[in-house]
Amino acid sequence: MNREELAKALKSYRTPFEEEQLFVQQFIELTDDPLAFHRDRKEGHFTASAWIVNKTRTHALLTHHRKLNRWLQLGGHADGNENLLEVAMNEAREESGLISLKLVDRGIFDIDKHIIPANAKDPQHFHYDVRFLIEAAMDEPLTISEESKDLAWVKYETIPDVVKANDSILRMLEKTSKSEVVC
Repeated sequence: MNREELAKALKSYRTPFEEEQLFVQQFIELTDDPLAFHRDRKEGHFTASAWIVNKTRTHALLTHHRKLNRWLQLGGHADGNENLLEVAMNEAREESGLISLKLVDRGIFDIDKHIIPANAKDPQHFHYDVRFLIEAAMDEPLTISEESKDLAWVKYETIPDVVKANDSILRMLEKTSKSEVVC
């Protein structure tokens, strides 16, 4: 999925969730910015994430992010790579050690615009996160990366307690709770 394909996918992206509808146009406009996929764009840039679920849709893999000290989906910066699907898959492998990741659908699963607090290297800025739905086996060994404090397969019913008021994760949970399991 290159920049043009991303713009096309965003233009056709439909969601029943009002919070996503509010920033679809901002994502589309960002695809025209030459720095959209680079951290150098200080006001905000694209990132990509993997919402990793087990085949039976009872658990999701979450990481306890070291810097943000929150449980989140796996993902990261594009660092110039305009293929956000590739970024999401690479980040999922790097942050989990999982090898047998299966993309459920090549289409965009979810989008979220969220603020990242200022740190020693960067001012406060936005991440325009494009997410993809991925399946993995729960019995495959996990490897915790330097970016994480922990990794865990979390039961769907306990995710709200673990992520607290993270509406974007709760939205992805709702999307996969309603989706059909394909065997």
